[in-house]
Amino acid sequence: MSRYNVAVVGAAGLVGTQILKVMAERRFPLGELCLLATTRSAGRRIPFNGRELVVQETTVNSFDDIDIAFFCASKSASRELAPVAVSKGAVVIDKSNAFRMDPDVPLAVPEVNPRAIARHKGIVASPNCSTIQMVVALKPLHDAARIKRIVVSTYQAVSGTGRDALVELEDQSKEVLEGKEVTRSVYPHQIAFNVIPHIDAFDINGYSGEEMKMVRETQKIFEDESISISPTTVRVPVYMGHAESIMIETEKKLSAEAARDILRDAPGVVVVDDPGNGEYPMPIDCAGRDEVFVGRVREDLFCEKGLLLWVVADNLRKGAATNAVQIAEYLIQNDLLAR
Repeated sequence: MSRYNVAVVGAAGLVGTQILKVMAERRFPLGELCLLATTRSAGRRIPFNGRELVVQETTVNSFDDIDIAFFCASKSASRELAPVAVSKGAVVIDKSNAFRMDPDVPLAVPEVNPRAIARHKGIVASPNCSTIQMVVALKPLHDAARIKRIVVSTYQAVSGTGRDALVELEDQSKEVLEGKEVTRSVYPHQIAFNVIPHIDAFDINGYSGEEMKMVRETQKIFEDESISISPTTVRVPVYMGHAESIMIETEKKLSAEAARDILRDAPGVVVVDDPGNGEYPMPIDCAGRDEVFVGRVREDLFCEKGLLLWVVADNLRKGAATNAVQIAEYLIQNDLLAR
């Protein structure tokens, strides 16, 4: 079996460490593994497959002899260094927002639009976490009945912001329970025992950056700019797992039963839908899993061709690390690497 040299930029972050975990679990055909990060994280030791690897500072010389480079750092780092990695023969799988809307860069979810990966010119972008789980759940329904409109509200875990947000939620929860004044630095408001309808900066149209990502990325992935998408994204005091309440309107009528049957056969989807017995997807049950979980499938009471769904996934795995590793596996399986 061929082995592939891999670099992980941002290896010390939440997504970077998850990429290492997912590669180990899936027995990714690794040759050499190079862990890269900023000067601040350089020198850290990270366990991998029974040994400890030292994180190195990322430089323009970090990508010599690298076949696949996972970028899970800042947008600016991707903008600066991804082209360097490509120029040295690597294929970059980028988790940042740097290239997602570039018409020359495929935006890929392997269960949804795998053939787009073959169009890469050195960089493949992985979508936003909230977009990934939505399109995995909706693409089979779109293929069956064509979705005209999506209305989605998200309930997003703090891990989507990074490790500091996890610490802030824990610290604030203790402060509230102990009757102390709450301190905050990551979010503009207290997140413990609260919800914040504010993810990313707001545009002049009143929508946040996170909301506009869901609009633009979904249209690009489905290759259909006529789909109307109305999102509201909300941060909730949950460690792991994003949840989404989704309403769709389709051209062709789909019953709830038919939608469940379609979803049960869909790749990467698990249907958990028996609300009468308390069975529906919840973040606490989906953490650590790679599938997208769908439940509460029901027909809209007032829209003849409307359906409502509740969709949950682990935002650090399928929403980030697993999707990136799946893209790499597709590149290997279909002989789409540069070398």
